[in-house]
Amino acid sequence: MKTIQEQSIIQRYMSQFNLKQLFSESSFLPIQLRVYERNEVILKEGDEIDGLYFQVEGRAKVSSSINTGKQLLLRFCHPLAVFGDVELLQKVVVQSQVEATEQTSFLFINKQTVEAELMENHKFLNELLKHLSYKLQTCTTASRINLLASVEERFASYILTTRSQNEFGKEIQTPHSHEIASLIGTTPRHLYRVIHKLADMKIINKEMKQIIVMDWERLDELSNGLRYE
Repeated sequence: MKTIQEQSIIQRYMSQFNLKQLFSESSFLPIQLRVYERNEVILKEGDEIDGLYFQVEGRAKVSSSINTGKQLLLRFCHPLAVFGDVELLQKVVVQSQVEATEQTSFLFINKQTVEAELMENHKFLNELLKHLSYKLQTCTTASRINLLASVEERFASYILTTRSQNEFGKEIQTPHSHEIASLIGTTPRHLYRVIHKLADMKIINKEMKQIIVMDWERLDELSNGLRYE
């Protein structure tokens, strides 16, 4: 991690993402710019949270694990995502691992400053509420589909959701089949079988490492109207 204190850079990001208005009721805040390189861990599951992270550049992978070592991919985040909000408000340890998939930058405010300066700031709290409600909505939708729908329905829904390019569709888009399998709650082997089944049905065509949809109407029928959104 590289820490940058240069105010001109920090203020540029503050203006770009309209963050200045969130802190207008507070005194000067010690905001840092933290830059992480590809594959560098930003937040480690189980650690104490040290502050609030506003993602302003790059792409970050969010995953969760259990004691057996199995890991579940949850989403890929891009600006403006917020990390540390759940942990700070609920006073719990870091709930998910966050890792940079490319050079990724965050505006960082330490825990002590958040608790002392910002917890009575209504604009700031409304912004956190917006991000928290979005996480709740998308996690609830993904959990419902992954628990109740067949793998064929999930995969069809995944393709249709990422095609529509809604906010969550962008966050679950990946070209890697093992990551798609994790996102839709199945195994790479099972997903491989589903892909071949849909290819045999002439709904999709797999060329090299690409999946090309041949029949969007039949794919939509297969999804039963489900979407990860």
